[in-house]
This record gives sequence, C-alpha cells and structure tokens, in this order.
Amino acid sequence: MLIRNFRRAMAIGVLSLSLFSLTGCLYPDDQTPGSNVNARQSVLTVQDAVDSYQEQTGLLPIQNAKESTPLYEKYKVDFGKLKRMDFLAQIPSAAFENGGAYQFLIIDEETKPLVKLLDLTVFQAVSDVQKKINEYRSGHGNRNPAGDERYPGFSTIDFGKLGAEEPDISSMYSHQSLSLLVNVKGEVLVDYGIDIATAVKKSGTEPRPNVDLRRILVEESYFVPVRSPAYRWANGEPQAVPSN
Repeated sequence: MLIRNFRRAMAIGVLSLSLFSLTGCLYPDDQTPGSNVNARQSVLTVQDAVDSYQEQTGLLPIQNAKESTPLYEKYKVDFGKLKRMDFLAQIPSAAFENGGAYQFLIIDEETKPLVKLLDLTVFQAVSDVQKKINEYRSGHGNRNPAGDERYPGFSTIDFGKLGAEEPDISSMYSHQSLSLLVNVKGEVLVDYGIDIATAVKKSGTEPRPNVDLRRILVEESYFVPVRSPAYRWANGEPQAVPSN
C-alpha cells in the first residue's frame, strides 16, 4: 500500500507539471483555464486513479455509451469501479455524482487516456434553449428562430422570436461571453470560434486545414467544449463545420 501511495503521489506531481506547462503557454497564471483549484486538483487525482486502474486491469473505468454520443460527452468516468477497487477513496466534490458542477470524462481512450471536465452549467443552459427551439420549430413548420448567419449552415438565435432572454454563456477557457448557434437541423450549439482564434493567434502557428480545432482548447485546459460544432481553419479563421 505504501508503494502504491508513493507511486500515486509521484504520478500526480509529474502530471501537475505537464499540465501546468501546457496551460501556461497560452494563458497568464491568473487566467489559466479551469482555474478552480478544487476542480483542477480533482482532475489530477482522478487521472492517477484511472491510470492505476488501467495498469492493473487493462481496462478503463468508463460507463457504457452509445456510438452516436458526441465526442466530448462520450466516456464518463465510472467512479463506482474506482471506489470498489480502492483506487479512489471518495468521489470528488466537483463531480456531478457528488453534487458538483462537472462531469468527469475520459478522452483519447485508445491512445493515452486523459481525464477532462464537462461544465454542466453550460450544458444545462444549452439544453434549456434546445427545448425552446424544439417548441418553436414544432409550431413554425420546422423553421428555426434564426438571426444572422455566422458560418455556412449555422446562424445566431433570435431570442426575440423565442420570447426569451439569451443566456449568459461564460467560456471556461477565456471567461468571455459566448454566443449560441443553431444549425439547419435545429440543434443548439456553443460557438467557440473566438476562443479558438485567440488560442491559434497566441500559438503563432497556423493549423492544418483538416484538423478539428477544438483539440487546441482541450489540450490547453482541463475542459472539453460543451455542445459545439467541429471547427476547421479556413481563410485565416476558424470555421464551424456541419456534422454528417
């Protein structure tokens, strides 16, 4: 047990340094994405538990997910498995399962699994608007309450048509207010274009044209983007891409 605890402590230290080096390259210390200390420490603790679980069992402690589940919502951490095998003493207070505001996810499950956070406050805000959009479309011949076109196939939402106020969606990356979009299928999505453009500018490197630019945000923080379209680099800026 002492050896396991020592190994976990060392792993957390190494992971802390690696994550600090990632986030520090684009953001000042006081603006590091995911600056909530409790949530940040929880990611490190759960990452260590996931690594140890995989090392011992050859599997990942994840809940079953449908194939159609969006990329950055798909693999939820199964805290029950981690607790039953004594890899985690308790569920983090930041986790939804313990009354917190975040869903703990695993990405890159087939290569180098990483623990990330899904902001459920933003997720719920998007879901609430989605319900209003669905009601509007059902009474208006499946037409969207669309405002201006933001990208091909994506428009802003005219909240006046919905008879509702636009929610304040705060970016977990930059703390700026983000807009909501609606695509031709009536799906409500968060527009992370401004965050991606900022990250690309600060990196000083132009992205390859066929790369999903959301990956930049994931690599530079503890968070995954919530209910968002994929983005590609086109004409010197991020461009939202319709899903298939």
